[in-house]
Amino acid sequence: MFDKVLIANRGEIALRVLRACKEMGIATVAVHSQVDRDLKHVRLADEAVCIGPNPSPQSYLNIPAIISAMEITDSVAVHPGYGFLAENADFAEQVQKSGFTFIGPDADVIRLMGDKVSAIAAMKKAGVPTVPGSDGPLPANGERCLEIGRKVGYPVIIKAAAGGGGRGMRVVHTEAALLNAISVTKSEAKAAFGDDTVYMEKFLQNPRHVEIQVMSDGQGNAIHLGDRDCSLQRRHQKVLEEAPAPGIPDKVRQDVYEACVQACIEIGYRGAGTFEFLYEDERFYFIEMNTRIQVEHPVSEMVTGVDLIKEQIRVCAGEKLSLKQEDIVIRGHSFECRINAEDPKTFFPSPGKVNNFHAPGGLGVRVDSHLYSGYSVPPNYDSMIAKVITHAQTREAALARMRVALSELIVDGIKTNIPLQVDLVNDAAFAQGGVNIHYLEKKLGL
Repeated sequence: MFDKVLIANRGEIALRVLRACKEMGIATVAVHSQVDRDLKHVRLADEAVCIGPNPSPQSYLNIPAIISAMEITDSVAVHPGYGFLAENADFAEQVQKSGFTFIGPDADVIRLMGDKVSAIAAMKKAGVPTVPGSDGPLPANGERCLEIGRKVGYPVIIKAAAGGGGRGMRVVHTEAALLNAISVTKSEAKAAFGDDTVYMEKFLQNPRHVEIQVMSDGQGNAIHLGDRDCSLQRRHQKVLEEAPAPGIPDKVRQDVYEACVQACIEIGYRGAGTFEFLYEDERFYFIEMNTRIQVEHPVSEMVTGVDLIKEQIRVCAGEKLSLKQEDIVIRGHSFECRINAEDPKTFFPSPGKVNNFHAPGGLGVRVDSHLYSGYSVPPNYDSMIAKVITHAQTREAALARMRVALSELIVDGIKTNIPLQVDLVNDAAFAQGGVNIHYLEKKLGL
């Protein structure tokens, strides 16, 4: 097991990783930007190193500074959390070349799954269901592109191979608009990602976003930990998640679970990972794989009782999975509401000083947050400041528990999206279960 782990992140996920390391008896190093010197995990870590000014490129994305911090603190491994460098293959490679361990998959696996075209090819080979499409990059020949469009059937969506986070994609409803859409998306992709490779997929009209949590040790052992429904999204950003996804037939679930586990074994995956799917008409369609722990991992922890961060650390330290598939039993239901420092109507960020913070409590209530009274939320980073998670024996009971928890939550001094979350957990259609990915934006009139 690792003696000392450097946490290359900030906010609630850095605190989450720190807690897991402390429970495992692992010494911790927090790296931080100048403005983040008062973060809770920085205060609680065994050692802290300032790695640069406030802008992310000069601190949390500064690979040489992070590796230097590992060297001067004698860290043996780095946990990247999510975001920042978590899915950066070059970072993983440089960490390993410097003699340290990256808590995640190998760089070549990150590259394989980071390129959407190669990822889809790998998933098809492993038997994971994918969206009908171009089965590779779109050719330069316009007539050939038109043929592919006719074969797939409109509407289609043009996507950048190197894209992500909702960027580099364009929906096309008619053949007349196809070639222009391809040209524009290629230009955008080149500017945003340095790679103008694009591909085509069938555009599903009313899908849900359902994802499968996996854990694999890279030694031929892999398990799934059930699924999550993340369909409540605004501009491709998840707002509220739950586990398990409601209303999916068990046979359909089990088939996709088995395919994901098999894919992990075939690609030599190591660590925690998530297969993201669109789900429509009782069919799953692979979108992408996230080669890291995800923001919404707590709902899977609540329904399985498994500490995903600890297991991720163990397998990346070279240990075999401590769990077998039969050990994973889904019990009850869990919800997670993301609390953001933003105006609940305009969604503009709302940084500033938190005068008073009070977290909800009680049976089946969990709050993952780095907030404390007197903490100042900086304007430099993502606006998420807390995650409120509830668990109960039934979906209805877990949702009722979330309503109570949100009514207890106090974040005074800045604007937050708590009013939006209160609205969502009281929404009649959401209470029934199974709303699609367009539901929230339609509700908000976007």
